[in-house]
Amino acid sequence: MVKYIGIHELQTFLASNPIERVIESIAAYIEEDYLRWSHFEKTARLASHSAVGVIELMPISDGNLYSFKYVNGHPQNTNDGLMTVTAFGVLADVNTGYPHLLSELTLTTALRTAATSLLAARHMARKDSRSMALIGNGAQSEFQAIAFHRLLGITELRVFDVDPAATQKLCQNLAAYADTGLRIVRANSIAEAVRGADIVTTVTADKRNAVILTPDMIEPGMHLNAVGGDCPGKTELHQDILKMARVIVEFEPQSRIEGELQQMPADFPVTEFWQVLSGTARGRDSEQEVTVFDSVGFALEDFSALRYLDQQLGDDYVQTIDLIPQLANPKDLYGAAISGIPVKASQSPAAVVAA
Repeated sequence: MVKYIGIHELQTFLASNPIERVIESIAAYIEEDYLRWSHFEKTARLASHSAVGVIELMPISDGNLYSFKYVNGHPQNTNDGLMTVTAFGVLADVNTGYPHLLSELTLTTALRTAATSLLAARHMARKDSRSMALIGNGAQSEFQAIAFHRLLGITELRVFDVDPAATQKLCQNLAAYADTGLRIVRANSIAEAVRGADIVTTVTADKRNAVILTPDMIEPGMHLNAVGGDCPGKTELHQDILKMARVIVEFEPQSRIEGELQQMPADFPVTEFWQVLSGTARGRDSEQEVTVFDSVGFALEDFSALRYLDQQLGDDYVQTIDLIPQLANPKDLYGAAISGIPVKASQSPAAVVAA
């Protein structure tokens, strides 16, 4: 039997475990795995692009466990009442090849993305950062806002989206955090939201080479958390911003194809995130330096999130499913195929199949 965590199971778990606590824990798992960077067999994700979206597979292994995530990105889906991004994943045993856990990853991806953003900001943003502009107020936005408010000390959130209904949704969902000191300011433009912000998080969904931020909006000491540019042909930052900043990426071969980095020449210098976490590179040199976390989402983060689910969700939150046959004779798959068909005494199994 294979462990299974569905939407209902994760919702039940989150009902008794505050989201910020879960994000903090997933961030710890992610950091632990990034510090084992050399142990992993890594590859850029495999993508199938269409005119309306993308479907991707994200595999990775540390030699003991193997995981993959299936994820899509279809921005037009919301017009039909569907989500832009959905995902599920598998955690498997390398020694046998058997899947150990099958899990939803739609909700979990939002949690692990916020955890990764938080982890990066701890090493890259100024320590006195208290205000954040949040550009793009869709499905990922609350998770980012909660992580930065509860776990990094952000007290002012400036929000903007081209869809006012998305901003209204965000404000309603975060209303409870007013009691914890979060002030939300609805801006009339991107420029207004960004002006004076210590951190700028962009998490937009349009599949195009957009220019959400321009160099004139950038102020000394800002940390840019660029989350939305996550596939070929999709960006959020003007390329001149990258030229003026320290740029950190998750996995350079993937970011060259999918991130803000796709706009830059092949020799444009960047630092991988594991180097910052391990202390072999700095996240920032000075209070005046502009930093960019060019985050496209990497398979290691999903590996970490699956490990978290596997280890932290107990029996009350887990089902089992018969995904893999259990055979008395592991060479007799045919016997398993026909074992569910009642056989009359006068019939042989071959006669039943023929019938």
